[in-house]
Amino acid sequence: MAVRKDKRKGWMVDFLFTHADGRLERVRKRSPVQTKRGAEEHERQLRQSLQAGTYQRKEVAPPPTVAEFSKEFIGQYAVANNKPSEIDSKETVFRNHLVPFFGKLRLDQVGLRELERYKALKIKEEYKPSTINNQLTMLRRMLAVAVEWGLIQFVPKVKWLKIPEVEVDFLSFEEADRLLAHAEGEWKCMMMVGLKAGLRFGELLALRWDDVDLVVGQMVVRRSAARGRIGTPKSGKSRKIPLCPSALAALKAQRHLRGELVFSDSGGELLTKGECKWPLWRACKKAGLRRIGWHTMRHSFASHLVMKGVPLRVVQELLGHATIEMTMRYSHLSPNVPRDAVALLDGHGTYVAPQADLRPNST
Repeated sequence: MAVRKDKRKGWMVDFLFTHADGRLERVRKRSPVQTKRGAEEHERQLRQSLQAGTYQRKEVAPPPTVAEFSKEFIGQYAVANNKPSEIDSKETVFRNHLVPFFGKLRLDQVGLRELERYKALKIKEEYKPSTINNQLTMLRRMLAVAVEWGLIQFVPKVKWLKIPEVEVDFLSFEEADRLLAHAEGEWKCMMMVGLKAGLRFGELLALRWDDVDLVVGQMVVRRSAARGRIGTPKSGKSRKIPLCPSALAALKAQRHLRGELVFSDSGGELLTKGECKWPLWRACKKAGLRRIGWHTMRHSFASHLVMKGVPLRVVQELLGHATIEMTMRYSHLSPNVPRDAVALLDGHGTYVAPQADLRPNST
């Protein structure tokens, strides 16, 4: 029985009814008899009337179309709850993908069939499963908001595409040294911080001198840049990162008077993605390495720590990952840890997790 007691409204009937055509309808009403038994009887009567086709519905305006509500969703919900970069991303996905396909449908007309048709189309257009899932995530969030605002009754279940496991690309210790050896000018410091502190690309761009303590040998990641705008890091939280001697020395040598940004153009302004791509690729070519992106250096930072025996929880904190699951992708790089632990079953020792010294003066 789908009856419950609401603190304000009393005994309520609240259930989903499946029509003969597969359409779901949510029924939520206050019981005229305010007892549990009375509510259960009212539910039976409502189900019978739905089955017989005599159920009386209130006259309500039809919900807006996806195209209409997407403007309200982005202009109100996204602006109030998302970072500027996330708003830009939603606007782009709705404009280029979701609205052209779903735009003319009312919110309550978006069902399983339409979702499967959309997935099939995007697969034919050779979009990655992860990209398609991200697009559908935005659509589902919009429909969930429509439910919260009382415009529709439920969100259709999305069958997500399976995403193949992607191997993390990172530089070996020797490759990292070669890259730094062939980096040009001030770009060497930026690459050094990427490799030795694990900052995201946007965090590198937004790093300010007041975030760096050259005496203590530590930096605080407080900001991230995306599409020319500075906001909070991806996790929404700041984090402290100790600096190893090589990174600390590079930052001391980098000190300039162009402005508050550690890495900037000649006028002290925020660098762009395009400006940062070519110096990295030139260094890769000179070092005889494959072309990599700035995020590969973050992967390299994490991979090197794990290979040196740093516990995953510590790596998680340094990377600013919200969950340990995100950090587990690097766990395979420490194969001796489980082997050493199991070997203790035939001995009398006590397992001690391998540690690494992360103090600024460590090697």
